[in-house]
Amino acid sequence: MGDSLDRVAASLGVPKATTLTTVFTAWTTLVGESLASHARPQSLSNGVLVVAVEEPAWATQLRWLESDLLGRLSDVAGPDAVRRIDVVVRPGSTG
Repeated sequence: MGDSLDRVAASLGVPKATTLTTVFTAWTTLVGESLASHARPQSLSNGVLVVAVEEPAWATQLRWLESDLLGRLSDVAGPDAVRRIDVVVRPGSTG
């Protein structure tokens, strides 16, 4: 049954639950405590990780680190689990 659910989820562009758990759990380690306190992963679909930040300055910081972060995400979640990071500014989103 688990394999069937994984296939259905994959056909919808939804990653395996283990991938989501890995990314969300490792977030602070991946980006550091300072950035993690201002930027939180919101969703992962079709290889696109959406991250909400409190202010535009944190969005700039995250975009500057994107290439390195994609490499780290590949190391922990597997190749192609996250191919792109979209950053959205949502005041109060990390508190």
